[in-house]
Amino acid sequence: MEELKQSEQKKSCANCGAELKYKPGSQQLSCGYCGYEEFIEQAKSSFEELELEHYLKAVGDNAYTETIGLLHCKNCGANQHIEENYKSLHCVYCSEPLITEDIEKEGWILPSAVVPFQIDTKKARSIFKNWVNGIWFAPNKLKKAALDPEGIRGLYMPHWTFDANMTADYIGKRGEYYYVTKTYKTKNGTSTRQERRTRWYPASGTVNGFVDDILINASEKKQREVPSKVAFWNLKELKPYNSSFLAGFVTEKYTISLKEGHHQSFAKAKQIAHNWIRSDIGGDTQQISSTDIKLKDETFKHILLPIYISAYNYNGKEYRFYVNGQTGKISGTRPYSFWKIFFLILFIVLVIALFILFAQ
Repeated sequence: MEELKQSEQKKSCANCGAELKYKPGSQQLSCGYCGYEEFIEQAKSSFEELELEHYLKAVGDNAYTETIGLLHCKNCGANQHIEENYKSLHCVYCSEPLITEDIEKEGWILPSAVVPFQIDTKKARSIFKNWVNGIWFAPNKLKKAALDPEGIRGLYMPHWTFDANMTADYIGKRGEYYYVTKTYKTKNGTSTRQERRTRWYPASGTVNGFVDDILINASEKKQREVPSKVAFWNLKELKPYNSSFLAGFVTEKYTISLKEGHHQSFAKAKQIAHNWIRSDIGGDTQQISSTDIKLKDETFKHILLPIYISAYNYNGKEYRFYVNGQTGKISGTRPYSFWKIFFLILFIVLVIALFILFAQ
C-alpha cells in the first residue's frame, strides 16, 4: 500500500480507536465517542515566510512540497481535501455528492500557517438558525436547511499572503482649496454665494515602507467569493501549520497559482503606494501623474482560513450562507417565498376591503 503523506494521516483515539477531530477554540483533538482528548504538538518555531523569487523563478507553479488526496466537484469545480474516512459527502459549495472513489492525488505548496476554527459546528448552526429566523418571507425549505445537522460544513479556504519592502517615486500635484464670492441674480434682486476653487502646485518625491500580509483569496471561482462582511480574519492568530487542525473539516486546494496570486498582490500594493503618496503630497486634494513602484525582499505564505458554509438550491437557483469560523460573523444571499408574499398582500387587500365595507 502506498505510504500516506502527513496531511492524509488519520488521527485515531488511543482509548477507543475512533477518529479524532480538531476541537475548535482549543489546542486539542477530541473523540466524539468516548471523550478522550489529545493535545496538538506545537511547532518549536513560528511559521516561515518563504522567499518569493526562488519559487517564481526556480520552480514556479510546480513548487509542490506535498501530495494530498482531492475530491473534485464535477458541478462547481471545487477541489476539496478531507482528513476523515468518509465514504461519501456533499460539496461544501454546491451540495452535489462527492464520492471518495473519485479521489485524485495532486501536489500543493504546503501551507505554512493556519487560523484554526474558534467556533464549533453546533455554534455555527445556531448562528445560522437565528439569522434565518430573523429574516422575513424566508421559504420553509430554508428554515429546514437551518435545522439540518449536515446543512452547514466547516471549510479551510486557501489564501496567499505577500510581504515586501516597497519604494515608490512619484510626480504629481498638490491642490489647495480657496473660495471666491460670486454674485448672481434672483427674482428678488441679487445674492451672493461662495464657490470653491483649487490652486495646484507641483509635487514629487519618494515614499517607502514595509507592506505586510497582502491577502489574496486563492480560489478563482467568482461565485465562491466570500462576502466582504465575513471575509475578515485576525492574522495575528495564525498558527504554524499542523495537519491536526484540519481533522474534521474540509480543506480546499488553491486554484489561483502562486504566480497569479503575486500578480494580484501587486495591484493591491499599488493601491497602498498611492495612499502613501497622497499622504506625502498633502494639501486638500492630490493628483498623481506617474509612479515608479519597486518591491524587494518579497516573501509569501500559503495559509488556510476558517469558514462555515451552507449551500442549497431553491427554484433552480443556488444560495450560499457563510459564517466566519473565527469571529462568528454571518452573511449570505437569501431567497423570498412567493407564496408568503402573495398571501400577505392578499390578506392586506381583504382587510382594506372589509374596512371599507363596514365603514359605509
